[in-house]
Amino acid sequence: MSADGFTLPLRVYWEDTDAGGIVFYANYLKFMERARTEWLRAMGIEQRMLRERSGGMFVVSETQLKYHRPARLDDELLVTATLQQIGPASMIIAQRVLSKTEHNSVLCEGSIRIGWVDAGRMRPARMPTELVGTLERFLGSMSPRDAQRPARVSLLS
Repeated sequence: MSADGFTLPLRVYWEDTDAGGIVFYANYLKFMERARTEWLRAMGIEQRMLRERSGGMFVVSETQLKYHRPARLDDELLVTATLQQIGPASMIIAQRVLSKTEHNSVLCEGSIRIGWVDAGRMRPARMPTELVGTLERFLGSMSPRDAQRPARVSLLS
């Protein structure tokens, strides 16, 4: 288990940078999105299947980021996702982008509020009970890889 929850390793490619070889600020959001998707997948939650079976989906409703230091071309990064809060229709995930190249120094950190919506109407809705139950198992810094794997639920798998 990581103190930072789920961790996804990434490398900075040319396409992630500006002309000076520095990661473009908006790409940190892309890195975080990838980590959240893989975090859900590690819990057995595949978003496309979830939408098909439940009629709902996750949407980002709020972000708050702080940039500390830049990442550069070819840097190795670690992107974390830790569930901090969950409610009936949304959750807050704390995320950090760390530089593995520079001894895990924090490059960017923030929180992302993810809402649940009815996919057809794009209106807020309550998350399915099975989904909330699975997510609640990982509240705090526990990584899905280190917790007891939840039983496959028809809605999630």
